[in-house]
Amino acid sequence: MRLGLRENWLQFTLLVIVNVCVGGLVGLERTTVPLIGTETFGLTSDLAVFSFIIAFGMTKAFTNLAAGALTARFTRRQLLIAGWLIGIPVPFALAWAPSWGWIIAANVLLGLNQGLTWSMTVNMKIDLVGPARRGLATGLNEAAGYVAVGGVAMLTGYLAATHGLRPVPELIGIVFVAAGLGLSLVVRDTAAHVALELAHHPTPSGGAQSAGLAATFARTTWRNRSLRGASQAGLVNNLNDGLTWGVFPLLFTQHGLGLAAVGLIKGLYPLLWGLGQIPSGHLSDRIGRKPFIVTGMLVQAAGFVLALALLADPLLAGIVSAIALGLGTAMVYPTLIASISDHAHPTWRANALGTYRFWRDTGYAAGALLAGILADTLGLNTTVIAAAILTAASGLLAARWITNPRPPIERGVPTTPTGTDQQPKTNRPDNSTS
Repeated sequence: MRLGLRENWLQFTLLVIVNVCVGGLVGLERTTVPLIGTETFGLTSDLAVFSFIIAFGMTKAFTNLAAGALTARFTRRQLLIAGWLIGIPVPFALAWAPSWGWIIAANVLLGLNQGLTWSMTVNMKIDLVGPARRGLATGLNEAAGYVAVGGVAMLTGYLAATHGLRPVPELIGIVFVAAGLGLSLVVRDTAAHVALELAHHPTPSGGAQSAGLAATFARTTWRNRSLRGASQAGLVNNLNDGLTWGVFPLLFTQHGLGLAAVGLIKGLYPLLWGLGQIPSGHLSDRIGRKPFIVTGMLVQAAGFVLALALLADPLLAGIVSAIALGLGTAMVYPTLIASISDHAHPTWRANALGTYRFWRDTGYAAGALLAGILADTLGLNTTVIAAAILTAASGLLAARWITNPRPPIERGVPTTPTGTDQQPKTNRPDNSTS
């Protein structure tokens, strides 16, 4: 047994396809559900419309946190299968929900599904490739998921324009659930790869620290400066996604765009987000994580500014802002996960990733809540301006707090058991000073 992408290409490829199914299931909601709230169920409050995102985001956030702790009791494969079993009712509920409360319930199940399945696919890929290719591994994982999100968002926009908001667009989710569950029954667990890395991993000072959830939560949330910087950037990044998820369909339909055009905008954003993660994750292994994180947050902030500056031509505004948001997020998304993995010892890496993903996906709920309150009181334009300011501030905080724990990885890093994941001797124990 060896660590590495080439050495484990078959299992890695199966997990990539599984994550296509994970992303496809959540992509069902990107275009249609906010409009189902206003047009099918007659909701007039933006906060009420965005409540499904709050339910999804909070459930997914807490599931991410629990998933790291659950890996101490269950295998990653068992948790992956459990996530798919929980997701079975989701497409049916979205297609035929008799009330908005059913949509909320479906999003609770979807949050559980996404928290377990997406967490396990990213953990298992990191397990397989070892320390030398974490950026590329997370880039491929997130690319697969978000290309599926974007493609399905476009497809549901087209189907909604030709067949109505329900049930046809939602029922394609049955394919993703069936395929994801079937493939998850085939993939092998990665516990042996974790044991291999741990057996040949030098014990830095972080390895001597408690690997428990409570200690790792505190370390990842605040005590460790770099982990703190990554966690806040992840939260704001997904705050943007949650905000645009609810706001953009309403904003652009108010300015005259149809469902197909809105579907194009909502699909282009995650498509670029997905495809861009492969080169950004790969390059971050060599250049370092921090330049991509800081630049990506600032590019996202510019995307919000462009959405309003070009609003006289709503289609152009939507496309240009989607491009900026997608490329900026692509720079940030895999790099943040890899940065967390860089600073976490294998003994507490799963809990660190779970904590980071908790804060990151809390951003969905925070974005929807912020969007609902601001949109109801000050309007959709003010909501977009607030997102631009928060995103720029987050990028500046990331620039101040995040450090690169080691030089860029050079070619030829061994993947045999003799390989090590060395930390520079100059690195302080917990990097906890402000």
